[in-house]
Amino acid sequence: MTRLAVIAAVAALAAPATALAGVNPQIAGLQVALRAHGLYLAQIDGIAGPRTTAAVHAFQRKHGLPVGLADTRTRVALGPLGRPLFGSRVLRRGDFGLDVAVLQFLLTRNSVYTGALDGYFGKETAAALRRYQKTMRLQADAVVGPRTLTAIVHRDKVPVRAGVTASPVPVSHAVHVVKVGDTLTAIAAGAGTTIAAVASLNRIDPAKPIVIGQRLKLPSRSAALEPAQSDVRARLDTWSGRLGVDQHLVRALAWMESGYQTRIVSSAGARGVLQTLPSTRKYVETVLAGRPIPRTVDGDIEVGILYLRHLLQVFHGNESLALAGWYQGERAVREHGVYNVSKPFVANVLALRTRM
Repeated sequence: MTRLAVIAAVAALAAPATALAGVNPQIAGLQVALRAHGLYLAQIDGIAGPRTTAAVHAFQRKHGLPVGLADTRTRVALGPLGRPLFGSRVLRRGDFGLDVAVLQFLLTRNSVYTGALDGYFGKETAAALRRYQKTMRLQADAVVGPRTLTAIVHRDKVPVRAGVTASPVPVSHAVHVVKVGDTLTAIAAGAGTTIAAVASLNRIDPAKPIVIGQRLKLPSRSAALEPAQSDVRARLDTWSGRLGVDQHLVRALAWMESGYQTRIVSSAGARGVLQTLPSTRKYVETVLAGRPIPRTVDGDIEVGILYLRHLLQVFHGNESLALAGWYQGERAVREHGVYNVSKPFVANVLALRTRM
């Protein structure tokens, strides 16, 4: 155990119980990592509840790991966002990992940070940490060293170890009674799932007809989705390969834009994993693709990557200019160059590219 970890352990043991009992900030970092794999789509709240447990177990099953606690082996398998635990190292700008996501969660809870919980220690996180340090009368150096760490764990009670309960998660299934005219396809679509998922849950042959009055269990919307439905990163990689765009660049852009969340809509109307605007979708459909593109998760990803590919082509493969075009508009880059406000976004995406 490192010196910082020892400090964190002692401070956590000494911290009094608070009204936030049940909240483990280390779990918030774990939730961010699970979200990156498309397995956790609920609120980042630091609570090891049923959805978090289901996501951990789904990840473990997918990767052939023992189903239970989110131990070191599981967190290593989660990739760069799965480690290290908060308190294991000095944190400074440019770092990336679970501990940075924990820091962002804590800064958000202390009302000094409003940015993304993305595990990347960028400009916004550094500025928020300075604000926190000033309120705590610490040196505002934007570094989580021993003194800042001690202040954080005393104030927010951050345990050194994070684990998610291995208890089985009770999942209640909705039941659909087959009516005249029902088809397995329509039933699955109405439940927001797949024919294969319904067939598997009910142990029926999807090629055979269903019977009027038959009771079919439907997968719970709150349960962890099957990998084919939920693994956003896999979908990004698939479309990157199809469209010939570097998958690491696409992953980094998607993470900066949405944290791999599929259902968020910005105040400007940008939607989906890559947060494309309605005007961008219209341009892609009418000019780049020449056809309507489904308004689905895959469709949203296809629209975003087609537009990114276009920007890379018009800027002759210059990723910095392409990303600036994504952020401020292609025409603005051509006429005015890269705006100062765009530079941190471009730098952050390129920094994340090597880690995603």
